[in-house]
Amino acid sequence: MMTAQQYEESLKKLKLVVYMFGKRVENVVDDPILRPSMNAVAATYDLAMRPESAELLTAVSHLSGKKINRFCHIHQNREDLVKKSKMGRMLGGHTACCFQRCVGLDALNALSIVTYDIDAKYGTNYNERFIKFLAHVQENDLTCDGAMTDPKGNRGLAPRDQADPDLYLHVVEEGPNGIVVTGAKAHQTGAVNSHEIIVMPTVAMREEDKEYAVSFAVPSDTQGITYIIGRQSCDTRKLEAGRVDVGNAMFGGHEALVVFDRVFVPWERVFMHREYEFAGALVEKFASYHRQSYACKVGVGDVLIGATQTVAEYNGAARASHIKDKIIEMNQLNETLYCGCIACASEGRPEPSGTYMVDTLLANVHKQNVTRFPYEIARLAQDIAGGLMVTLPSEADLLSPEIGNWIEKYYQGAEGVAVKDRMRILRLIENLTLGSAAVGYLTESMHGAGSPQAQRIMISRLVDMKAKQRKAKRLCGIAAESER
Repeated sequence: MMTAQQYEESLKKLKLVVYMFGKRVENVVDDPILRPSMNAVAATYDLAMRPESAELLTAVSHLSGKKINRFCHIHQNREDLVKKSKMGRMLGGHTACCFQRCVGLDALNALSIVTYDIDAKYGTNYNERFIKFLAHVQENDLTCDGAMTDPKGNRGLAPRDQADPDLYLHVVEEGPNGIVVTGAKAHQTGAVNSHEIIVMPTVAMREEDKEYAVSFAVPSDTQGITYIIGRQSCDTRKLEAGRVDVGNAMFGGHEALVVFDRVFVPWERVFMHREYEFAGALVEKFASYHRQSYACKVGVGDVLIGATQTVAEYNGAARASHIKDKIIEMNQLNETLYCGCIACASEGRPEPSGTYMVDTLLANVHKQNVTRFPYEIARLAQDIAGGLMVTLPSEADLLSPEIGNWIEKYYQGAEGVAVKDRMRILRLIENLTLGSAAVGYLTESMHGAGSPQAQRIMISRLVDMKAKQRKAKRLCGIAAESER
């Protein structure tokens, strides 16, 4: 297992090709905009070493019997699934942002199931390849980026029908030593903080799309891979001298478009190749695991609720009955989210591979709630914080010898509260609900792990409506069709 410092040093050894604002980023680790996202991943290594959090952040490998970071672990029982949810909440509360390793964890577990299932049908050796890769990840305590989402182009067309075939990542060449792929993966959270990129198909496919039915893993600095960093609200505040206006100056996240320009993948790193009928199964397994992973939003919600209570006190409004009631509502919504991720974990079951899978229906119900509740929690936080959250002058104004005294004079709150502290908590709420952290707390809650409609489709498919009807008919005396 690596320490946080060792993790940071390991990233410095990577030869990544990264662009941001149209320019090549030479030092990804120390770039002021990207550094907070690296800090968030480093926290998963740091907390794994601390006695008070090691139980949640570590596990025992079913391959080696060694103690490993839980983000490299394959779920062996329901307790593993529950601990994953608890770990997500704890880390969300520690960083108040996306800590970026869940996608890789979910990809590993989904592939442990689907590679086994493909082998069972076709006699292939994908699972053997995967196990060797997994052993490498566990032994070296690697961070993996799970790359599923393609750019998709025209959503009304299948991969094979796109005007540009590269809008879905696909195999363009095959040889005795491996395959060559071209395409891109979008919305890749934490990509430049990862050692490995695990690619998966993004949709269920038909035989005509079999060249797009591909899954593999490659080192993140493989030749032909380019990272283009996405913009975030208020991202350039991190370039300013002061730290108050950033809100959360320590931790953050990033997303990237990851371009694969004729990237070579050796056969031993290929986990699916043209088995198109298993593409949908891999998407579904991964998505269900990743929908459970949104336990992290509960942890971020804990921070936002704590900030809201604090700003109410700083504003001198904490005793008002309507403020108390709104904070109760925020807690009720947040704990309901926690119920969902614990429930789908507690109802988990083993797959033929031995890997434990969450309850798919409950995972989708949980994620459907995540698309809604954080927005209401954020609305209530903004309500209680007041308009000053978005009209507040800068830290530079506070420190100005010409006007700083007016900031001190006119932005006083409750007695004994420093104006700078009031500014800090307001900026944190702004960061979580409008700034760069809102990407992880709100937009990611809506679109991460699939759109809200994707979950609704799964819920409609998985709910046993006939069973519900039978119960209702039995109780009111309607005879079963077999009795008529």
